[in-house]
Amino acid sequence: MSAELVEIPGYVAGTWVVDPVHSEVGFTVRHLMISKVKGRFAVFESRIVTAADPLDSSVTATIDMASVDTGNAQRDDHLRNSDFFEVDEHPTAAYRSTGLHREGSGFLLEGELTLKGVTRPVPLHLELHGFGPDPYLDDPFSGARLGLTATGELDRTDFGIDYNGPIPGGGVAIGEKVRLTLEIQAALQTDAAA
Repeated sequence: MSAELVEIPGYVAGTWVVDPVHSEVGFTVRHLMISKVKGRFAVFESRIVTAADPLDSSVTATIDMASVDTGNAQRDDHLRNSDFFEVDEHPTAAYRSTGLHREGSGFLLEGELTLKGVTRPVPLHLELHGFGPDPYLDDPFSGARLGLTATGELDRTDFGIDYNGPIPGGGVAIGEKVRLTLEIQAALQTDAAA
């Protein structure tokens, strides 16, 4: 048994599918240099494989870029057009992990994000909240759930998303740095469901 397994109470190796009803893929970007705007993507899917050695685990994910929701329909339509996501040409974004490392009390997930046809490394800091039984099954102990928070940052101009405008007195309307926050709950797949 790996020493890492001992350090993760209740650790379960297996294949997991993210539950979109109990998960969120969100982002935050600075607006007018004085405030922040938050948004999320309503449609996404992800598969997590927890290996016998946790550091061999992997993640893949896709996001429907048209499902962007910032709470303002006009702004969301603008984000979908060629100034930003260009969803007609690039309807999805994809993430693929390339490595996992210990980082303090959490983990650092190395990975590549493909957005608007451009692939760049985007590491994510993981806080693992734990593993537990699935209370929605007839036998909760025949399945399991895992929970984690992932955070990271990217520069949107690295992906060819460089639309902006100057504001009086200096600065720009939209920040280049985008903060990512993912709240994830995933369900263990049984042999029949995998």
